[in-house]
Amino acid sequence: MITAKNIYITSKRSLFSGWLLMFLSFTLPAVAQEQSKATKKEIVKSHLKQHFQLYGFVRNYFTFDSRESYSGTGDLYSFMPKDENWNQTADAATTSGVPREDLNAVSTFRFLSLTTRLGLNIIGYKWRSTEFDGKIEADFYAGLTTKGSGSHSLSGTAQFRLRQAYMTLAWDSLKMGKDFARIDLLLGQAWHPMAIDLSDVIALNSGAPFGPFSRTPQVKMDARLGKYITLTGAALWQMQYLSIGPDGQSAEYIAYSKTPEAYLGLSVHSKGFLMRVGADVLSICPRHTGTLTDNNGNEVKVKVKDRLTTASPFIYLQYTKGEFSIKAKSIFAEAGEHMNLNGGYGIKTVNPDGSYEYTPTRTSSSWISLVYGGNVGKQTDKHPQKLQGILFGGYVHNFGTKASLATASDGSLLGYYYPRANNMNQMWRLTPTLLWTIGKFQLGCEYEVTSVEYGDGIINPDNGLSDSGLHWVTNHRVQLMTKYNF
Repeated sequence: MITAKNIYITSKRSLFSGWLLMFLSFTLPAVAQEQSKATKKEIVKSHLKQHFQLYGFVRNYFTFDSRESYSGTGDLYSFMPKDENWNQTADAATTSGVPREDLNAVSTFRFLSLTTRLGLNIIGYKWRSTEFDGKIEADFYAGLTTKGSGSHSLSGTAQFRLRQAYMTLAWDSLKMGKDFARIDLLLGQAWHPMAIDLSDVIALNSGAPFGPFSRTPQVKMDARLGKYITLTGAALWQMQYLSIGPDGQSAEYIAYSKTPEAYLGLSVHSKGFLMRVGADVLSICPRHTGTLTDNNGNEVKVKVKDRLTTASPFIYLQYTKGEFSIKAKSIFAEAGEHMNLNGGYGIKTVNPDGSYEYTPTRTSSSWISLVYGGNVGKQTDKHPQKLQGILFGGYVHNFGTKASLATASDGSLLGYYYPRANNMNQMWRLTPTLLWTIGKFQLGCEYEVTSVEYGDGIINPDNGLSDSGLHWVTNHRVQLMTKYNF
């Protein structure tokens, strides 16, 4: 029986259902949208975590040098001590009344946070059988500043510079499996194949100039052939680390040569042992124009085809077992200044067409480093501690030029191009280091003693050496490093 009361209750329920449906029609899409946003955020977060790895460190150096040195990057990157620079001769000092002093025997101190670094690894992308990876890496570097009255180039500014930027493509053999056959192709700016294996010192120079140090644009292929052997071939260009010539260090010498630097190497690796052997070949054009004298006695500019080709073989050995490792590298370089080695070249012949022929220096550069590191105290997952002892030793010997140097009528050299002191005959370095690691924090203390045998500066054109008036000059560097990795 339908009554007014039933009609009222039914109407009230219908009204409530209508409002409920209306409320749900507005709220459910909003809730679904929020859930969708949250899901998308999780997907994006997961994607970034899987494919993008941010890394870097904040690093500070506190450095003392006992004398003036050839160096860069705010004087943090040390090559070798400068030769003596006497204010007067010994004979003049006996009568002048002024003390005889070596003006380069001056100590310096600095502390800088240059070389603080930021990098990004891009990993995990794949299309069919091709793997794609990439890297972008940069750090703070000494800026383009004006030198003061001294010989130090830093005046308080810094710039953010590119270190590495490359992509890689990789293919695994379907027949032999990933562990047996693989090809990696690298395109971009990366470490020079001869400079990949660096010593373990905390110094910014990583042992240079006793070993190659260079990052450069390149196309490099690594072919893993079997379990233990990798074949490497590369074509390289020049950007930051450059050849020297009539206009100083410049990229124009390789640009006019139109010939990439070439590298071929072989690696053998098994159970903690690694050996690399290889050779680097560089062909540059120090000049593309020269001069000829016409019949009227006037000099006329002409095109020339100057060219210098050098070859530099090397060997690298490494053995690691437990907390002990030993590394050693030796290179016999022709020229080699484009890899931060001590070397250069000079003019050996002047041709009738106005072109020059050149002869490179030949330098043997070698180093060895030993590392032993053990855990300190109780270990936790968050704060592992390790104290490492490192010992580095290096030796460089200058064998002079491959052929005799050309001279002018007055006996002076027509051209001898050298980035630093060309009167260096030999040098050695010894570097003991203590490195304490506490989680992501590192504290290092290093003593670096570098000694150079210089000549009197008179170059013998027969061999390109300054082999008279020999004397040794030594720099003592004490360096403290703090570093926070992330």
